[in-house]
Amino acid sequence: MDEQNKNLILATGLSMLVILAWFYFFPPEEPVQPTQDTSSQTIDGVPTAQSAESTAAAPSLDGKPADTRSAALSKTKRIEIKTSRVEGSLSLLGGRIDDLRLLDYNVKLNDPSIKETLLSPAGGPNAYYATYGWAPTDAADFKFMPSATTPWELESGNTLTIATPVTLRWDNGQGMVFRRIISIDKNFLFSITQSVENKTSNDIRLQPYGIVARVGEPETIGFYILHEGVVRASDGEIQEIDYDDMPGQAADPSEGGNVDKIKVEQNGWIGFTDKYWMTALIPTPGTGFTSVSKYTGATDTYQTDMRMPTMTIGAGTKVEAKSTLFAGAKEWDVIKRYQDEIGVQQFVDSIDWGWFFFLTKPIFIVLHWLNLHINNMGWSIIGLTLIIKAILFPLAYKSYVSMARMKELQPEMEKLKEKHGEDRQAMQQGMMKLYKEKKVNPAAGCLPILLQIPIFFSLYKVIFVTIELRHAPFIWWLTDLSAPDPTSFLNLFGLFPWATPGPESFFTIFSIGVFPILMGVTMWMQQKLNPAPTDKTQAQIFAWMPWVFMFMLGTFASGLVVYWVANNTITFIQQYTIMRSQGVKPDIFGNIMGSFKRTKAVEK
Repeated sequence: MDEQNKNLILATGLSMLVILAWFYFFPPEEPVQPTQDTSSQTIDGVPTAQSAESTAAAPSLDGKPADTRSAALSKTKRIEIKTSRVEGSLSLLGGRIDDLRLLDYNVKLNDPSIKETLLSPAGGPNAYYATYGWAPTDAADFKFMPSATTPWELESGNTLTIATPVTLRWDNGQGMVFRRIISIDKNFLFSITQSVENKTSNDIRLQPYGIVARVGEPETIGFYILHEGVVRASDGEIQEIDYDDMPGQAADPSEGGNVDKIKVEQNGWIGFTDKYWMTALIPTPGTGFTSVSKYTGATDTYQTDMRMPTMTIGAGTKVEAKSTLFAGAKEWDVIKRYQDEIGVQQFVDSIDWGWFFFLTKPIFIVLHWLNLHINNMGWSIIGLTLIIKAILFPLAYKSYVSMARMKELQPEMEKLKEKHGEDRQAMQQGMMKLYKEKKVNPAAGCLPILLQIPIFFSLYKVIFVTIELRHAPFIWWLTDLSAPDPTSFLNLFGLFPWATPGPESFFTIFSIGVFPILMGVTMWMQQKLNPAPTDKTQAQIFAWMPWVFMFMLGTFASGLVVYWVANNTITFIQQYTIMRSQGVKPDIFGNIMGSFKRTKAVEK
C-alpha cells in the first residue's frame, strides 16, 4: 500500500468513524411528555420574608385546575395582546403575562391553522408565564403586597398593541398604590414599568422583582448538541442549566426550593430557552441584580428570578422600577438588534452556538447575509459552499497538485514493489527517498478532507439550532431544509402509493431521498478521478464508502446534504481542472469500468 492511499484511507476512515459514532451513540431522542402534578399549580414563587433576597412558598389558585388551556384562560379577566407578530392576553388576576402565540410560526409546515404557543396560564396544562411584583423587607408587610391572587384593575388602555400600552392599578387599602405599565414593540420585547406610590407617613423598603416560571418539566428534544433549560448572562459569562440539573441545585429552606444565585454587578439577563424560542428577564443595562435559578419540588416548578436592588420609598413619594421581557423566537437579526441598540450584552449567545462557536457564528452570519440577498436558504447554502471552497482553494490546489505528481510516480512505485517484494521496510525507505527527490508530500491530499470535518459539524449545528433554517424551502420537494429529504426510493419517489417509514422507525435509514442519492453519486464520481487501489481490500473500502455515507446522511437535515452535494461537485471540478493543468488526464470512464471489472474479479 503506497503512502498516498494510506493517508487518504486514514483521513476518510476517520471522518466516517466520527460520523458513525456520533450517529450511533447520540441519536435524537424521542420527546417524552412530562408528567405533571396539576393538583397544585404554582403561581408565583415571590421573594419575601426576612430579607428581599429570600423566598417563600408560592400561593396557589383557588379551585380545581383546568383540564385545558382555554378553560384556564376563561377563569380570569383578561386584556388582549395584539401585534402583527404576536397575539394573546395578560391576566388581571396577578397581572401575569401568560398567554402568547407567535403568528409568524406554524406548528406544522404549510399549515397556518395552528400557531406556535409560547406562554400558557397557570392552572392549566404546561403553565408557562411571566409575573412581576415587590418583595417587602419585613415579612409582616407581605400581605400588603400584590400577589398571584391580586385583582388588578385596568386604569388605561383596552388592548396591548405597539401603539397602545396598558396600565394596571391596585390600591392595597393601607396607603400604597401600585401600578404596572406594560408596552410591547414590533417584535418580541415587552417593557414593564412598576411603580409604588407611598401615601403613608412612614418610609418603606421594597425590592422589585420579575419571575418566569414553568410548571412541570417541559417537553424537550433531548439531543445532546442542543441546550434546553435556563440560560443567563452574568457580567460577561454565559451559563446554561439543564432542567435535569435544577433539582440538584443547593437546597435553601428559606427559599422553599433548590436555588442557584449569582450577584450580577452591571449587565446580565436570565430566562428559559427552547430550541427556537426563549423567554428572558432583562433588567435595565448597567443595573445590578440577583440572577436566580430555582426549582420547587413540592409544586414541580422551574423558575428564573430577576431580583433588583431594594428601594426606599419615602413617605409621600413615588418610585419606579423598569425592566424588559423578551418572549418570542430567537431570530438572529432581532436579538442582535436588542444587543446593539438596547445594550443587552451577549444576547446573541442565547443561541446555542456550541463548542465550535468560532466556526458556527461566522458560518451562520455569512449564510444569513447570503439569504438576505438571495432570499432562498438552499441557494445560500450553495453560495456558502463556494465561499468555503474559495477560502480553502490554496490548500486544495497544493493537495491536488501533489496528487497529480503522485500519479506521475506510479510507474516508479511499481518498480519499487517489484524490486523489494515483501520487504516493507525497504519499500518504505525507497518511497520516502522518491518523495524527497521529486518534492512530493504524500500527506497533502489528506488536509482538505480533515478540514471538512469541523466545517461539516459546525454547519450541522447551525442548521439544527437556528430558526432561520426552520421550514426554509429550497426547490421543488425540499420545503424544509431543517428536515430530511422527504422523497424515498422505497416508493420510487412517490410513483407507488404506499407510505415510507416514519422518523420513529428504524427502517427510515433505508428511506433514501433524491439529494442523499446525489450525494452518494457525486462522492463516487469524485473517487473516479483516480484509479482505484490495486489492493483488493482498499478497493472494496473505496467502493463502499460513498454508499455508506449516503445511507448515514439520508436521515440528516436536507440542508446539510445540499451542502455535501455542492461540496462534492465543486471538489470534482477543482480536482479535474488542476490535474489537467499538471499534465495529468484523468480517465474517469476507464476508472469506472475498471472498478466494475475488479468488483467482478473479487466476487469470483
